[in-house]
Amino acid sequence: MHPVIRYENTVSGTFIRRLNRFTAEVRIDDRTEKVHVKNTGRLGELLLPGAGVTLQKAAGTKRKTAYDLISVCKPGPEWVNIDSLAPNELVKQWLMSRDYDLVKPEYSIGGSRIDFYMERKGEKYLTEVKGCTLIHEGLEGTGLFPDAPTVRGVKHLHELASAARSGYHCAVAFVIQMNGIRTVLPNDAAQPAFGEALSDAAGTGVRILCFECRVEADSIMLIHAADDTEKYLGR
Repeated sequence: MHPVIRYENTVSGTFIRRLNRFTAEVRIDDRTEKVHVKNTGRLGELLLPGAGVTLQKAAGTKRKTAYDLISVCKPGPEWVNIDSLAPNELVKQWLMSRDYDLVKPEYSIGGSRIDFYMERKGEKYLTEVKGCTLIHEGLEGTGLFPDAPTVRGVKHLHELASAARSGYHCAVAFVIQMNGIRTVLPNDAAQPAFGEALSDAAGTGVRILCFECRVEADSIMLIHAADDTEKYLGR
């Protein structure tokens, strides 16, 4: 079974504009709705006026917005999932299907919180998850991360490198939330420090994993996992 998220109670709409990091205006049928954007990234190449979007009706009544924006239609990859919670859920399902004795989310080490801590036969493992929604326009089948500077992301890489040196088995997992994209490169134009930290981490033994996904309007499925560590060594 492939790890998968299927969204229920969805409706289609047309993107109008982003109001701030957390909210946007979307047209649903003949009305305009303020909706929650489930991703605080810039998403400037996705959230364009007139773009088709999928929204999920929010559970509960104590919210200012009735819908969550979960995916955007873009020519080329078609649907792009922008739910920032989806990558961790997919990786959690993937980890739970493997032969670990323990899988624990949100593990504190040093001055950071790493997404997953695992144990197997006394050995300790750490995996940090990153969601990729940006296409490399000049290199087919390739995504870029990050889409904006991330001090926290660089800190995570330094923490993983330190943990690897002290005996942990460490990995960074890029979950590619788009169709047809198989690998991820650091976006040096946005933040050279991230690429440098990623290369340094790979040099200490941190594995760089890329998860290819199949994305539809109301679902995202992890279909292939690849170890791309060698691409980052000595960059």
